Amino acid sequence: MTFLRGWHPLAVDSALAAVVAVMLAAAVLVTPQAGALDLAAVLVGSLSLVAWRRAPLVPLVVGTVSMLVFSVHAQPGPPAAFPVLVAVFGAVWAGHRLLPALASVVFLGVSLATDLATATGQSPKDIVQGTTLLLGWFLASGVTATVTRHRQAYLEQVEERAAEAERTREEVARRRAGEERLRIARELHDSLTHSISVIKVQAGVAVHLARKRGEDVPGALLAIQEASGDAMRELRATLEVLRDDPDGSGDPDASGGSGAQDSRLDRLDDLVERARSTGLAATVTISGVRHELPAEVDRAAYRIVQEALTNVSRHAGGAAACVRVDFGGDELVVQVDDDGLASADAPPVPGVGLLGMRERVTALGGRLRAEPRPEGGFTVRAELPLGEPT
Repeated sequence: MTFLRGWHPLAVDSALAAVVAVMLAAAVLVTPQAGALDLAAVLVGSLSLVAWRRAPLVPLVVGTVSMLVFSVHAQPGPPAAFPVLVAVFGAVWAGHRLLPALASVVFLGVSLATDLATATGQSPKDIVQGTTLLLGWFLASGVTATVTRHRQAYLEQVEERAAEAERTREEVARRRAGEERLRIARELHDSLTHSISVIKVQAGVAVHLARKRGEDVPGALLAIQEASGDAMRELRATLEVLRDDPDGSGDPDASGGSGAQDSRLDRLDDLVERARSTGLAATVTISGVRHELPAEVDRAAYRIVQEALTNVSRHAGGAAACVRVDFGGDELVVQVDDDGLASADAPPVPGVGLLGMRERVTALGGRLRAEPRPEGGFTVRAELPLGEPT
């Protein structure tokens, strides 16, 4: 049954049984022929309705027998049929057919025979008409129970189909995400891996030839060789994640690949040294008590410094850069300042690098400030919370 769905079923069934018991007890009190036996039968038949949902055949049998005792002894009329009607509804709703029909026939037949045998103020025609009306109520009870049962089955089927459709959509989405990751991995491999490999090989050959001839190897060439090697390792780690990561998170830290290790702040000195080899004057200042950082924060901080130093090298025209890392208790602050030509009157146009920084910081629930400094140059300041992003 769908009515009173928010209530506990036992509380609803108990309330129903109590209401029927009170009504029939009142009927016993106003019936001259009724006595203690009838009151006991009424209470037993009514209270058995508590089990109509969990054990529907129990109230059907108990209620029919009890109400027959009350009906035959006291002849109260239609009220004696109330518990039997409810019990018939419960039994049909539970899927039974024969026993509810048999109980209805027995109750109506015995009641009709008793009324015809003991009737004094009613004609047989009136008694038969009254029994016919009760028969209609029993039929209505059975039909209502059948319709309710079919409706419940239909709703359950609709819910199952909806759940299956949702599961199917999720599976399709996961499959498409996996296919897209594989496509991206193929594109990255075909377009970038080959080009970076060529750069690394050419730089290695140039370094080898210079050393073979006894010449000094230019710092820029060594930087190209090292940077291309780092790029190859990180690209391979990214490709492994794209091919193997089942949930598509795309986080190299989760794969345990070498790219994750190259993207930690413990590699900050190597990053700055590589920037210096390209001619950039860079310094590093670390404050606070250094401690273990969440993987995403550690990686984001490294990437922000890497992108900021790259932008200084590309756009600041020989400027010096100062990298500051502050280990706080609640957040990690990373700041990169340069003394280049940027100013508030002529701010640089934000590019993909700054957009990527902002996306990383926002994903971690932090704050990013990237703007020209009042004294000239540009500053990038990221405040990264060490807890879970809100």
